[in-house]
Order: sequence, then structure tokens, then C-alpha cells
Amino acid sequence: MALDQIHDDVAALARDYNRTSPTEVYRRAKELLEIARSALDRTQVPRQRTQAYLAAGQSAALLSAISFDLGFLPSAVSLSRTAALYGQVIEHGPLQAYAHGALAFLAYWNGRPSESIRHVREAQSFGGLGDTALIRLNVIEARAYGHLGNREAAEVAVRTALEQSTGRRDELHDGVGGEFSFPSDRVAMSNATTYLLLRDADGAEKAAEHALFLLGSKPEDQRPLLISTQASVDLARARLLRGELDGVQAALGPAFSVPAEWRGAGTLERMAAVRAGLCHRDFSGSTEARTLGERIEEYSAAATAHRLGAGTPLMAIES
Repeated sequence: MALDQIHDDVAALARDYNRTSPTEVYRRAKELLEIARSALDRTQVPRQRTQAYLAAGQSAALLSAISFDLGFLPSAVSLSRTAALYGQVIEHGPLQAYAHGALAFLAYWNGRPSESIRHVREAQSFGGLGDTALIRLNVIEARAYGHLGNREAAEVAVRTALEQSTGRRDELHDGVGGEFSFPSDRVAMSNATTYLLLRDADGAEKAAEHALFLLGSKPEDQRPLLISTQASVDLARARLLRGELDGVQAALGPAFSVPAEWRGAGTLERMAAVRAGLCHRDFSGSTEARTLGERIEEYSAAATAHRLGAGTPLMAIES
């Protein structure tokens, strides 16, 4: 019964991930990981150990995701490796695929896109994966190729993700879902970033607008703030590539209203790219560009201060 409760609690946290403050997600995920590990110490029954390993692996995966959002990349990498290891122990394909997909994502964030491709290939080799898992991996692959500047391979990966439709499901990406899922709005948001890496303003704008349309069709309390904010900033970046300063300001409006604790690493990296773009010689002497750039600096500084205030417990993550 205790293991069933852990499973239910992990699933609930995954589904509430985008509607729960990042620091609270961190606290709850860390607590669940500790409970699952404790259960492993208290039973030698094979079925129960499998349940405990699965709960521990899912908790570690969620803890990795929130560690990234809070800006702690080394901890995120360590925890994804932990999740992959637990998945390997119980031969759970979807958990291993999710963890290796996260490692692929973290690899290109750390400037190693070729390593990212290798992680994607390994993740795709695991059995029992449904469409959602494969879509997620193809989207990550597209981003990695975008970082490598390989337009043809990136576009193939984008198309493969959009065309994936066999009807297969798996118990993690689809059964648990939530943060483990990868819905169409998230696909579109990530594809916008890939097009930006390829310097394709039109493709990026179309994908970002599609993401925002899909998000806007959801009830307000079901819209993932992290994803919608990133899509808004990517829309601004696409317009910036074309020199449309008014369009940049309009796109950034929703992002500027996001509280500091919800300004994840993905948002801040995108904002930094906008700030850098505003320093281009095309905008030299523009009061509007200078004012917008200063506002972005203040926005990012407030988020950084919040992270530093929450940093001490995060650095103590057990991996």
C-alpha cells in the first residue's frame, strides 16, 4: 500500500508540475526520492523492489527537470543519470528513454550537441516506447542538429516528430503524463527554437505562434507557464531576426509579467539572446532598443536574485 501511495504521489507531482511553484516541486520531488530509496532498504520482495526502483527513477527524473529549471545544470545531469540507472536495473524502457533524452537535452545546453545526438540514439533503442516518447526524442534531436548547424538533419527530425502517429502508448510518457508527456504545444515551442538556431525567422515565428495558439486554447489554469513564456520569447526572437522592434516588444509583453520564481533557465537563456540581438548595429542609436534591453537586464537580474536565495538547499541534492 505504501508503494502504491508513492506511485500515486509521483504521478500527481508530474501532472501538477507546470502548475506548482518550482521550489515546491523541488521539495516534493526530493522527498519522494528519499521515500522511494528508503523503501528499497526495507524490502527484498522482487515485485516491491521493482515498484520502488520505478518510483525512485521517476522522482529523480522530476528532480532533474526542476533542477534545470532552477539553473542547477550539474545536479540536473547527475539526477538524470540516476534515473537512467534505476531504469536500467528494472529494464524499464520508457524511463531509460526519458532519462537519456534529458541527458541529450542537457548535453547541448552544455555546448556538446554531438554528445546529445549519441544520447538520443541510445534513448531511441529502448523497447516499449509509444509515440509521445519518440516525438520527444525527435524534437530533442532536431534541437541538437540545430546547434550543430545541420539544417537538413534538423528539418528531417522536425518532420519525423510531426508525422509520428502509430497509436502506441507507454506507461510513463502517456500513462503518467504531465511533465513526462510532450504535447503539441511543447513540440511547437521547441521547434521554434530549432528554427531560430537555423536562423529561419519565418519558420520560428510560425512555430512559436502555433505553440501560443495551442496554449491559448487551454483553460487558463492548465496552461504551463514555463512553456508559454518560452514560446513568447522565441516569437520575439523571430521578429528580432527581421528587425521588427515593435513586434519584439509586443511578443515580450506576457513574459515580462511572469513572477521571478517562474523565470526558468530556458526563459533566461532566450531573454539573453534577445538582449544580445538588441546590441546589433542595426539598432544603434535606438532609444526603444536601449530601453527594452535595460528592461530585459532587470528582468533577468530579479530572477537570478531569486535563484541565489533558493540556492542553498538545491546544492544539497543527493544523487
